[in-house]
Amino acid sequence: MSWHVAPLNLDNLGELPKRCRNCVYWELSSRGAEQADEYGTTDLEKEAWLSEVLLEWGSCGRIVHMGGVPAGYVIYAPPSAVPRATEMPTGPVSADAVLLTTMQIMPEFSGEGLGRMLAQAVVKDLTRRGVKAVEVFGDARPGTEADCVVPAEFLRAVGFKTVRPHHRWPRLRMELRSGLEWKQGVEAALEQLFNTVTIPVQVPAPVERRTPVRVGQC
Repeated sequence: MSWHVAPLNLDNLGELPKRCRNCVYWELSSRGAEQADEYGTTDLEKEAWLSEVLLEWGSCGRIVHMGGVPAGYVIYAPPSAVPRATEMPTGPVSADAVLLTTMQIMPEFSGEGLGRMLAQAVVKDLTRRGVKAVEVFGDARPGTEADCVVPAEFLRAVGFKTVRPHHRWPRLRMELRSGLEWKQGVEAALEQLFNTVTIPVQVPAPVERRTPVRVGQC
């Protein structure tokens, strides 16, 4: 089956699963997210956030398609554009790093190596733009509370290193000194991960057919 990776933009934002399309966990402060949910404007807030980041910084995500069908996505942005990052106990994010917030694969496409493709796309984009590192807040106990934080186990498996430990929300970092070196490490680790590790998923009811598998649940 053929695959294609495309930049995330306003035209294809609607291809994200509905609950991810309307999720503003990272895009707003906790109070802002509560208000948006109360007023039913989370979809508008998500669109406004993406539009602003695209205008001020540029590409901030990728969607991978398999046979023309959306199969997974990843989102990343400067930490200054991610209000929730300031509320994390292991912040702040380093000044020289971009913050990866979410990575997910749809369940029907798990085991196809799509996480590897998305990781390669992030590396290629950020290395080309001269970014020195990627940081991410990990979830040490996935599937219990937060649905939008990447599991720390997954992050370590693909080469991220803990720079500030925490019992629940460690902050991890990947140096981009060599895009090729990072790409090769991610390829090997992700191939092993997809073949041997099942990452727990907390799925709200009712479950939509295309609810994403949790690599970093949104």
